[in-house]
Amino acid sequence: MMKPNNVIMQVNIMDGLKGGDIGDFNVTPGYIRPTYQAIEEGVAGILKENACPIVLGGDHSITLAELRAAAKKYGPVALVHFDSHSDLCDEVFGQKYNHGTPFRRALEENLIDASHSIQVGMRGSLYDPDEHKMAAELGMKLIPAHKVREMGLETLVKTILERVGDKPCFLTFDIDFVDPAYAPGTGTPEVGGFTSLEALELVRNIKDLNFVGFDLVEVLPAYDHGEITAYLAANIVFEYLSILAVKKKAK
Repeated sequence: MMKPNNVIMQVNIMDGLKGGDIGDFNVTPGYIRPTYQAIEEGVAGILKENACPIVLGGDHSITLAELRAAAKKYGPVALVHFDSHSDLCDEVFGQKYNHGTPFRRALEENLIDASHSIQVGMRGSLYDPDEHKMAAELGMKLIPAHKVREMGLETLVKTILERVGDKPCFLTFDIDFVDPAYAPGTGTPEVGGFTSLEALELVRNIKDLNFVGFDLVEVLPAYDHGEITAYLAANIVFEYLSILAVKKKAK
């Protein structure tokens, strides 16, 4: 269903880019530490070739391993994080490493430059009423969904660009950033989210950032009625590729 031309960005991704699907990393199901090692080594191999990784999850725990690889090449990176959850918990059900903790661990390991990082779209009920305040305490900037609605998308984009600046930047997109009306195929849906159009426009309008890596996580095919979530995910990845094509064209 995907075609090569991005009409809005005025690029054909096949004209200027070289890339390939290198397949799945050889993870160890049920064992997160060797899985992290496999993901980190795989992403490091891509970065070694001065290529830009685009990783498809999987739950959000995988991003920690990707950030480990990115930080070894670039130092602490700016993080742009679209999600309905902050994923800054210290523990979830007593466990330090899972989909609710990756960015707390990344901060502890100095993989993220908190002063240039931003989290967008958080919403829904919480166990800890102060969870969003936790981001500020850790040096991050968090803009919950209701604040995005108050400020508008144009101001949000400006805020993201100013926050990140020219730092090497990693973009992580949890599909549950999008409202389940548009992306039902995920394990932790939160109502009151963003439309598919808004998601695409947000990614498209931050194209000038200095991206060194991307991922898209939390697509769960078993819950994906009519494969509409997978199709949206593919279109978001198409925007990632278009960003890289724009940058290549500008050189």
